[in-house]
Amino acid sequence: QVQVVESGGGLVQPGGSLRLSCAASGSIVTIYPLAWYRQAPGKQRELVATLNGSGGTNYADSVKGRFTISRDNAKRTMYLQMNSLKPEDTAVYYCHWRPYWGQGTQVTVSS
Repeated sequence: QVQVVESGGGLVQPGGSLRLSCAASGSIVTIYPLAWYRQAPGKQRELVATLNGSGGTNYADSVKGRFTISRDNAKRTMYLQMNSLKPEDTAVYYCHWRPYWGQGTQVTVSS
């Protein structure tokens, strides 16, 4: 049974950092690009970052320079390091390990 599970969300003050993890288990084949999405209340899900098979990355303009996507092949885990967090980063964050989605992890940025 394939499972894709996010963790690492929580409440953080503006300017703080969080690292999200997405662990894949079961008979899953990695199909690139891997990706992180987020969905804020009342808004559509948006693409945050992607990682291709050669290690290339792309980011939404709103997070460039602050977020970093990475992976650990041995652990079958991908990460989203989020620095200098802003209140507008508040959302449920989802990892997309094609064709599977995680259940989401809440990130709240508030003082």
